[in-house]
Amino acid sequence: MQRFFNWFNNLYPVWLVSLAIVAFFKPQTMLWFDKPWILWSLAASMLGMGLTLSLDDFRRIGKMPGCVALGFASQYTIMPLCGWFVGWLLKLEPGLAVGIILVASCPGGMASNMISYLARANVALSVILTLCSTVMSFVFTPLWTGWLAGTYVPVDKLGLCLSALQLVVAPVMLGVLIRWKLPRTADKIGACGPTVAVIAFTLVTGGIVAASAEAIAANFGKLALSAFLLHIFGFGVGYFVTKVLRYPESVARTVSIEVGMQNGGMAASLAKQHFPTMPLAAAASVFSGVMQNIVGGLIASWWKRRSVE
Repeated sequence: MQRFFNWFNNLYPVWLVSLAIVAFFKPQTMLWFDKPWILWSLAASMLGMGLTLSLDDFRRIGKMPGCVALGFASQYTIMPLCGWFVGWLLKLEPGLAVGIILVASCPGGMASNMISYLARANVALSVILTLCSTVMSFVFTPLWTGWLAGTYVPVDKLGLCLSALQLVVAPVMLGVLIRWKLPRTADKIGACGPTVAVIAFTLVTGGIVAASAEAIAANFGKLALSAFLLHIFGFGVGYFVTKVLRYPESVARTVSIEVGMQNGGMAASLAKQHFPTMPLAAAASVFSGVMQNIVGGLIASWWKRRSVE
């Protein structure tokens, strides 16, 4: 069964793109997957992430403080500023600009851990950075979104903060608590965690594409280009800054991947909840989720053939 789960999870980009195409051309197939489903799906995937973590993962932070500080700071400075820059560079309309900035201000995604493994990066550091950025997302995501997206539309920072706590931080902490108190139960449920996350974001993508099909069709070029530039800048600047500071190649690859890959599911859920009149904000999260997996997969294939020495 575990072999099947691994096979299914590895084909995540295939499921994502396939359902997005179906939802775009046949919106009625996914219109049922609306806001309540999207919010519960994110919470379920975050619970799955928490079930894979232990207290030892938190203790490891003290063993590599410099790398963790660098990765965390890069995640919450480079990427939000890249999001704002892309919006300014392409002169995006407010809905799309808000969506790109919101994606850029979210924590690292769980897919970054798999990409780090494929790219011969530091997987332990990747897990820690995803954990740290996720736990602190209730502070930094509203903060950056308010500062940068607030130039386009009013942003409810407190509302974003509470949503991040409810949808992301609380499920992760619950998963960690279950792992601590009921390790055997956590093992049984946690084995399905990555698969639940794959299914959840695939369905979230389908639901948002179906609901925003007309807006996506009218703005397809800008959506694709803005998402592509956002993640290219994130991967590139994250790697460059780490190398300039003379960190090892494995750390540079890890920070690059963590900066370049965001939690698209969280961005989509927050966009749907807090910017309901801007369908392009949620659509930007979907395009980001697809694009980061394509770009991240290509970069991982390149690095996999090259030594970290």
